[in-house]
Amino acid sequence: MQKTLINATEISVKFSEVDSLGIVWHGHYVRYFEDGREAFGKAYGIDYLTVYNNQYVTPIVSIDCKYKQVLRYGDRVIIETEYIPSEAARLNFNYRLLNAATGEVVVTGSTVQVFLQRDNFMLQLTNPLFFEEWKKKYGFV
Repeated sequence: MQKTLINATEISVKFSEVDSLGIVWHGHYVRYFEDGREAFGKAYGIDYLTVYNNQYVTPIVSIDCKYKQVLRYGDRVIIETEYIPSEAARLNFNYRLLNAATGEVVVTGSTVQVFLQRDNFMLQLTNPLFFEEWKKKYGFV
Protein backbone atom coordinates (compact mmCIF):
# COMPACT_ATOMS: atom_id res chain seq x y z
CA MET A 1 0.00 0.00 0.00
CA GLN A 2 1.35 3.42 -0.99
CA LYS A 3 1.92 5.85 1.86
CA THR A 4 0.08 9.17 1.58
CA LEU A 5 0.26 12.54 3.29
CA ILE A 6 -2.89 14.66 3.20
CA ASN A 7 -3.68 17.98 4.81
CA ALA A 8 -7.15 19.50 5.02
CA THR A 9 -7.70 23.18 5.65
CA GLU A 10 -10.92 25.18 5.57
CA ILE A 11 -11.48 28.67 4.18
CA SER A 12 -14.43 30.98 3.47
CA VAL A 13 -15.19 32.36 0.03
CA LYS A 14 -14.62 36.12 0.14
CA PHE A 15 -16.73 38.74 -1.63
CA SER A 16 -13.72 39.76 -3.75
CA GLU A 17 -13.52 36.21 -5.15
CA VAL A 18 -16.96 36.13 -6.79
CA ASP A 19 -17.89 37.44 -10.22
CA SER A 20 -20.99 39.34 -11.38
CA LEU A 21 -22.95 36.07 -11.33
CA GLY A 22 -22.18 35.64 -7.62
CA ILE A 23 -20.00 32.56 -8.11
CA VAL A 24 -16.28 32.13 -7.53
CA TRP A 25 -14.32 33.24 -10.56
CA HIS A 26 -12.54 30.21 -12.06
CA GLY A 27 -9.01 31.59 -11.55
CA HIS A 28 -9.42 31.72 -7.78
CA TYR A 29 -9.48 27.94 -7.56
CA VAL A 30 -5.79 27.90 -8.50
CA ARG A 31 -5.19 30.25 -5.58
CA TYR A 32 -7.11 27.84 -3.34
CA PHE A 33 -4.61 25.17 -4.43
CA GLU A 34 -1.87 27.55 -3.24
CA ASP A 35 -3.67 27.97 0.10
CA GLY A 36 -3.75 24.19 0.39
CA ARG A 37 -0.03 23.85 -0.41
CA GLU A 38 0.84 26.48 2.19
CA ALA A 39 -1.22 24.69 4.86
CA PHE A 40 0.32 21.35 3.84
CA GLY A 41 3.83 22.80 3.99
CA LYS A 42 3.30 24.24 7.46
CA ALA A 43 1.79 20.99 8.72
CA TYR A 44 4.57 18.77 7.36
CA GLY A 45 7.66 21.00 7.47
CA ILE A 46 8.07 21.56 3.73
CA ASP A 47 6.83 25.16 3.52
CA TYR A 48 8.15 27.77 1.11
CA LEU A 49 10.52 29.35 3.65
CA THR A 50 12.08 25.97 4.41
CA VAL A 51 12.69 25.41 0.71
CA TYR A 52 14.00 28.97 0.28
CA ASN A 53 16.28 28.75 3.31
CA ASN A 54 17.77 25.58 1.80
CA GLN A 55 18.73 27.64 -1.29
CA TYR A 56 15.91 26.47 -3.61
CA VAL A 57 12.68 27.70 -5.12
CA THR A 58 9.89 25.51 -6.46
CA PRO A 59 7.98 27.10 -9.35
CA ILE A 60 4.91 25.42 -10.73
CA VAL A 61 5.42 23.89 -14.16
CA SER A 62 2.04 22.20 -14.55
CA ILE A 63 -1.51 22.81 -13.26
CA ASP A 64 -4.63 20.79 -13.91
CA CYS A 65 -8.03 21.97 -12.65
CA LYS A 66 -11.38 20.23 -13.20
CA TYR A 67 -14.54 22.12 -12.24
CA LYS A 68 -17.47 20.07 -10.96
CA GLN A 69 -19.69 22.50 -8.98
CA VAL A 70 -19.77 26.20 -8.15
CA LEU A 71 -18.99 28.03 -4.94
CA ARG A 72 -20.66 31.23 -3.82
CA TYR A 73 -19.82 34.11 -1.52
CA GLY A 74 -19.79 32.92 2.10
CA ASP A 75 -19.47 29.22 1.30
CA ARG A 76 -16.97 27.30 3.42
CA VAL A 77 -14.46 25.26 1.42
CA ILE A 78 -12.37 22.33 2.59
CA ILE A 79 -9.10 22.12 0.64
CA GLU A 80 -7.58 18.64 0.72
CA THR A 81 -3.96 18.63 -0.43
CA GLU A 82 -2.24 15.29 -1.02
CA TYR A 83 1.47 14.83 -1.65
CA ILE A 84 2.11 12.35 -4.46
CA PRO A 85 5.54 10.67 -4.14
CA SER A 86 7.95 10.66 -7.06
CA GLU A 87 11.57 9.64 -7.51
CA ALA A 88 12.06 12.74 -9.66
CA ALA A 89 13.22 16.05 -8.18
CA ARG A 90 9.78 17.57 -7.98
CA LEU A 91 6.75 18.13 -5.79
CA ASN A 92 3.49 16.58 -6.99
CA PHE A 93 0.19 17.44 -5.31
CA ASN A 94 -3.41 16.43 -5.89
CA TYR A 95 -6.29 18.58 -4.63
CA ARG A 96 -9.93 18.11 -3.78
CA LEU A 97 -12.02 21.15 -2.89
CA LEU A 98 -15.22 20.30 -1.08
CA ASN A 99 -18.19 22.41 -0.13
CA ALA A 100 -18.01 22.15 3.67
CA ALA A 101 -21.80 22.33 4.10
CA THR A 102 -22.70 19.63 1.58
CA GLY A 103 -19.52 17.56 1.29
CA GLU A 104 -19.79 17.78 -2.50
CA VAL A 105 -16.59 17.82 -4.51
CA VAL A 106 -16.38 21.21 -6.19
CA VAL A 107 -12.99 21.02 -7.94
CA THR A 108 -10.23 18.47 -8.37
CA GLY A 109 -6.77 19.20 -9.62
CA SER A 110 -3.04 18.70 -9.47
CA THR A 111 0.19 20.65 -9.65
CA VAL A 112 3.82 19.83 -10.37
CA GLN A 113 6.67 21.94 -8.99
CA VAL A 114 10.36 21.57 -9.79
CA PHE A 115 13.41 22.50 -7.76
CA LEU A 116 15.56 25.38 -8.99
CA GLN A 117 18.66 26.69 -7.26
CA ARG A 118 17.63 29.93 -5.59
CA ASP A 119 20.54 32.06 -6.84
CA ASN A 120 20.86 31.03 -10.49
CA PHE A 121 17.56 29.22 -11.21
CA MET A 122 19.34 26.07 -12.41
CA LEU A 123 16.98 23.14 -12.69
CA GLN A 124 17.83 20.33 -10.27
CA LEU A 125 17.79 16.88 -11.82
CA THR A 126 18.30 15.14 -8.47
CA ASN A 127 16.52 15.67 -5.20
CA PRO A 128 18.09 18.28 -2.91
CA LEU A 129 19.50 16.78 0.28
CA PHE A 130 16.96 18.50 2.55
CA PHE A 131 14.12 17.08 0.42
CA GLU A 132 15.59 13.56 0.52
CA GLU A 133 15.73 13.89 4.31
CA TRP A 134 12.11 15.07 4.35
CA LYS A 135 11.05 12.10 2.22
CA LYS A 136 12.88 9.70 4.60
CA LYS A 137 11.19 11.29 7.61
CA TYR A 138 7.77 10.51 6.13
CA GLY A 139 8.67 7.07 4.78
CA PHE A 140 8.84 7.81 1.06
CA VAL A 141 12.33 6.35 0.54
